[in-house]
Amino acid sequence: MGGQTKGKKKSKARRKDPRSNGGSGLAGLSPQDRMKLKMQEKAKKKTAEKYTVEQLLEKTEECMDSLEFEMAGRFCQRALEVAPDNLLTLDLLGHIHSELGDTQRAKEVFLRAVQLSPEEGHSKYMSLGQMHTGQEAVQYYTKGVQILLCMLEKHAQATADAGAEAAASPPQDSGSEIPIARDLCVAYCSVAEIYFTDLCMEERAGDQCREAIEKALTYHPDNPEALQLMASYLFSTEKNQEGKEYLMRSVDAWLPALKQSEAPPSREDIEEEHTQSDIPPYESRITTAKLLIEAEEYEQATHTTDSESETIEVEMRMKIAVSLETFTTITTRWKQQITGDAGQDYSDLEQQ
Repeated sequence: MGGQTKGKKKSKARRKDPRSNGGSGLAGLSPQDRMKLKMQEKAKKKTAEKYTVEQLLEKTEECMDSLEFEMAGRFCQRALEVAPDNLLTLDLLGHIHSELGDTQRAKEVFLRAVQLSPEEGHSKYMSLGQMHTGQEAVQYYTKGVQILLCMLEKHAQATADAGAEAAASPPQDSGSEIPIARDLCVAYCSVAEIYFTDLCMEERAGDQCREAIEKALTYHPDNPEALQLMASYLFSTEKNQEGKEYLMRSVDAWLPALKQSEAPPSREDIEEEHTQSDIPPYESRITTAKLLIEAEEYEQATHTTDSESETIEVEMRMKIAVSLETFTTITTRWKQQITGDAGQDYSDLEQQ
């Protein structure tokens, strides 16, 4: 009996180890990490109580407009903590990471948006297209184009259903169609550039490049970059006269607005001009100058610049082009002399 009584000794309740609580998300964390996580949760709750997602995104956009991307990222991250699946928040955060040069994080954010809403929102696909190369980039751009075409079709259907009065009167309907057409033009230009560069050795690359440019011009016939891209394509296929016509149409679309500016614009002003009046950015205008030099439109080439550094770069390229032209002329005459085609007048070379 004594042995049995001794065997019935009550066992003490064991203290629960907080590290074994897998359901709370704290398993395996050090005390410092657990405290940090709790503080983050507390801050998240406080933010949700004090600010709405809309307010946080408004502050995000204000910071982005003033180019304060690091601060914009903080506001946007807070908004994402409150509403993790908000598509607008993800789109803004992806662009912020891109501006800060963190391409990998930007990709992750945009892919998260794709996972949440694969058939809505073209912007994330355009951004992913810019971050990839080759066929993978084309696939992202193509998906973005599909969404834009659906938007355009829905807009046209809504206008038709609204009747003649609604189709004729509201400026917002026609205005909403313009950004869609512009975005389609930009997307097709991006696809054309890939076939012009990364995929230039692919079968039918030239045909697909021209087809994409023609579609771009279908949706925005006066787009300077699309016109310039067609000029580049035509120059590459030795259709110089036709290429020059497209190039001059491109320049005429934006050069007058650039000439009217009294002072050289800042980088911020350039971006605003690009949005409002289709003045191409710096890199595109340097390409314009190269093409004008190739077309022997030297005076026009200098007019495409709006700062001293750009003018110097264009003038250097002009000197190189003239030097190459002179070199080509001299070597041609030498070949004629070597092959026995004598009696030529070389007085023009003495003046060069």
